[in-house]
Amino acid sequence: MLEKINETIEYLSEHDVKDAELGIILGTGLGGLVNHIEIEKSIEYSKIPNFPEATVESHAGRLIVGYLSGKKVVVMDGRFHFYEGYSMHQITFPIRVMKMLGVNTLFVSNACGGINPDYKPASLMIIDDHINMLPGNPLVGKNHTELGPRFVDMSQPYDSNLIKMMEKIATDEDMPINKGVYVSWIGPSLETRAEYRFIRLMGADVVGMSTVPEVIVANHMGMKVAAVSVITDLCDPDNLAPVHIEDLLENAAKAEVDLIKLFKKLALEL
Repeated sequence: MLEKINETIEYLSEHDVKDAELGIILGTGLGGLVNHIEIEKSIEYSKIPNFPEATVESHAGRLIVGYLSGKKVVVMDGRFHFYEGYSMHQITFPIRVMKMLGVNTLFVSNACGGINPDYKPASLMIIDDHINMLPGNPLVGKNHTELGPRFVDMSQPYDSNLIKMMEKIATDEDMPINKGVYVSWIGPSLETRAEYRFIRLMGADVVGMSTVPEVIVANHMGMKVAAVSVITDLCDPDNLAPVHIEDLLENAAKAEVDLIKLFKKLALEL
């Protein structure tokens, strides 16, 4: 692990990628934030040693370095998922690299399905907590004390101050926003009616297929995390209709306008 991280850092340093302060992960259909970044470098994942390749539609698969609201950022334009066949260590490897580049705060976005019946498609939810239903944890295996402790406290995986800041921004901007619990499901098949009922019973407000592994590792490495879900569809088990990816991307694009505004203003206030 450490050798791979050092190899990747060495490559990025040779390409003048260093000294970032903010990391950002862009989820499905949420790459529009890139258009608001003063880009210095854009490197395809396939060229970066030890990086997996993004295989999902609408994930560009490149590491972007530049400035957002005056802050030096490292941006994952596309992420990795367990259902793509990657291990938990591979999925979260870029988070460890970000930390070594100086990143202390991580913004995470994802597209998800709405479980809470009060939520609406094309809306946002600040993640206040999560449930890990993926078949594993990225911290399983040998722990490297240089990266973080063996047992990581997860009583507050999403920074409370950042949550308050986002809520204030939403209020000031008259931006409708929810706050709730995200559950990470294995995918890539969507859930059945019975599974949606089960997810609602366990206390989740939205369901997706990412985010939790990256947040666990960010906490392991002492990073502050702010995460926002874009609700692309409603998962009502009693009125469940077939889902089409085009509809999900359309709703993601609608909500992305507010997501971009939220992340830009939050970065400005850091």
